[in-house]
Amino acid sequence: QVQLVESGGGLVQAGGSLRLSCVASGRTFSNYAMGWFRQAPGKEREFVATITRGGATLYADSVKGRFTISRDNAKNTVYLQMNSLKPEDTAVYYCAAARTSGFAVGKNEYEYWGQGTQVTVSS
Repeated sequence: QVQLVESGGGLVQAGGSLRLSCVASGRTFSNYAMGWFRQAPGKEREFVATITRGGATLYADSVKGRFTISRDNAKNTVYLQMNSLKPEDTAVYYCAAARTSGFAVGKNEYEYWGQGTQVTVSS
């Protein structure tokens, strides 16, 4: 089992920044690809970004150039730095863990999920 706990969400004005953190416990963090997803009210949960065991990254087109995913294996933590935030970024953000050596983009590839953290961007 892997337990994931997100933090860092909040209310921010458009154009502002937030950094989300997700701390993992229970299994060897470095064995997992990590991802961030988000879900807005009335919408499906969608992929935001992922980072492989080796540190390679992949982003959704909607956040490319504005968001940065990173990981610190010594701290069992994955981060999502979000800059130039837009009102359409408002959602609950979830981190997830997938036991794969490559990229994991689909929700079904992820075995473990956090409880989510709310991000609200005002216009």
